[in-house]
Amino acid sequence: MKTYPTERIRNVALVGASGAGKTMLAEAMLFRAGALDRMGSIEAANTVCDHEPEERDSGSSQVMALASFEWNDHKINLLDTPGSFDFAGDQWAAMAVVDLLVMVVDATSGVDHAVASAWRRAAEAGIPRVFFVNKLDREFVSFDGVLAQLQETFDSGVAPLELPISEGPGFCGVADLLSDDAWLYEGDSITEAPIPEDMADRVESVRESLIEGIVVADDDLLERYLEGEVPSAEELERTLGRGVADASVFPVICGSATAPIGVDRLCNYICGIGPSPLEAEPLRDTAGEPVPVAAGGSPVLLVFKTTVDPYLGTVSVFRVATGTLVADTNLQNSRTGNSERVRTLVTLCGSSSEPASELAAGDLGAVAKLADTSTGDTLGDGSIELAPPPCPEPMLSFAVVPRSKADEEKLSNALRRLCGEDPSLCVTRPMETRQTLISGLGDMHLRTALKRIERKFNVGVDVEDLRIPFRETITAKAAAEGKHKKQTGGHGQFGIAHVRIEPLPRGSGFEFSDEITGGVIPRQYIPAVEAGIREAMENGGKHGYPVVDLRATVYDGKYHSVDSSEMSFKMAGRLAFNAALGEARPVVLEPVSAVEVRVPGECLGDVIGDLSSRRAIVQGTDTGNYGEQHIRALVPESELVRYAIDLRSITGGRGVFSASHDHYAVLPGAPS
Repeated sequence: MKTYPTERIRNVALVGASGAGKTMLAEAMLFRAGALDRMGSIEAANTVCDHEPEERDSGSSQVMALASFEWNDHKINLLDTPGSFDFAGDQWAAMAVVDLLVMVVDATSGVDHAVASAWRRAAEAGIPRVFFVNKLDREFVSFDGVLAQLQETFDSGVAPLELPISEGPGFCGVADLLSDDAWLYEGDSITEAPIPEDMADRVESVRESLIEGIVVADDDLLERYLEGEVPSAEELERTLGRGVADASVFPVICGSATAPIGVDRLCNYICGIGPSPLEAEPLRDTAGEPVPVAAGGSPVLLVFKTTVDPYLGTVSVFRVATGTLVADTNLQNSRTGNSERVRTLVTLCGSSSEPASELAAGDLGAVAKLADTSTGDTLGDGSIELAPPPCPEPMLSFAVVPRSKADEEKLSNALRRLCGEDPSLCVTRPMETRQTLISGLGDMHLRTALKRIERKFNVGVDVEDLRIPFRETITAKAAAEGKHKKQTGGHGQFGIAHVRIEPLPRGSGFEFSDEITGGVIPRQYIPAVEAGIREAMENGGKHGYPVVDLRATVYDGKYHSVDSSEMSFKMAGRLAFNAALGEARPVVLEPVSAVEVRVPGECLGDVIGDLSSRRAIVQGTDTGNYGEQHIRALVPESELVRYAIDLRSITGGRGVFSASHDHYAVLPGAPS
């Protein structure tokens, strides 16, 4: 593939629900561009973009795939993104580096939560958008119905550029409202023809409305139009392009990916009205300042995806933020400060690659075998650090254990490398539960991650039940004596400490007080008493959980001038605390999380009812910009172990939540 200048590059992401046909649309675009001799299919598991074994097994996209191809002397970098929220991290990463979103809408089901969620994120970021209404060759579809739904759900700027010629199994072409021509499809043949007579009146009506919506963006064009002059298709397309780049106009294109019908028209529109990197919003640095797209200067790259390829090794996929990148260049990683050598540049088309001599500013490409570069890293001269792509917050955790002793040694490295590929995964090891937790966006996300650990890194992993970090505290004052006396010949061990414990407000932690008078315990042994008490608290109380929120006071004791030692008083402090704890009416505390849930309005009652069954305290609800409901609640952490799975079931996959630790509360019904 030849090198293209920035103004002839188009970076595009396909977004939409699972099953909307994004992967087949990418396949059809590659076929129409001549990059493929024949189209693959999901059923045959031979599409370009679904090349991971887990994707082919499941029949749905799970990993962002880059497919670059040439069209009308332009280079289109196409990112096929997963539709399931379980893999939303890749969609968010793609949206951070592209200049145009093609929102794929299934004509058989219309607007769904995945399209609405992607629209919400794109609107917040100001990313230009076009719609592709797919599967118009299926039974019982209505383009007019889908169009009305799009206009009602999203924005008045949603406007059709085409109308389908027939619908359902008879779908055979599209009527272009800008050129007032029809395009008929029969197999691989595409024919330009006049608008069918039975569509003429409708096409004229919709076309007039479209022109009126376009010319208002250009004062000169509007004035000429009001004087009776009809703008040319080229003038309308240029003005439309400015509206698309400003994210104020959202064209609707129609077709079928499997036929394929209208796919070539989509490629034409991407090159004709889609913004180049020069016209779109540039990437920003960590301070929020834009990094201008310019051919000159040192190249700066943002790595937005990292994968492990069985043949190429670790592959880093990047966008050139500024400058021109040539092969065999040394760049500095802004995170590590280390130098990385970019040896061979490649352009990707799914799992296949093609060498590139250089990549212009704004282009997407890949490089293999960088020493220590992860997703989100910046490579450059060290003067700029780009903001990494945002990531959804984890919603579900699995506790993982190695399957064997040999796997134990490799598991940590495998988890680290997996999180380097996918930042929406994170690994933690809480001190209180001593479990290794891998957290992600859902059950499918985590199970797929575990399969990749076994396949890519040859590490056996099992899942065990999550342990909840319960704690204990006391509800009454108590005092006890701790006596440690041992004689073994020679110097013995002797220490007596009287300790009083009393409860503190929740969240206060631990306080230690010294009320020793008269030297009954020498000063040098007081810290040993405190150390013994702290050790006893960490080892757990009556129920085996760490003890918190109390004050311990040492107020009396005895020592021996020969046999006393720090170890003796440490043991005495521990014994005194354990004896007093049993008399202080201990109770179990459970962690409580502050939870924010976002659900469609029609699911509000069901979700609140479910939260109530989880002992939640609902603190309030708010309505979002798109009619969704935001619920704020306090929920015991033990009730959230499977909440990501259950919430998705209740809301049909449309609900999401975030949780953070808020406080500890007494566990109802716990033994005392």
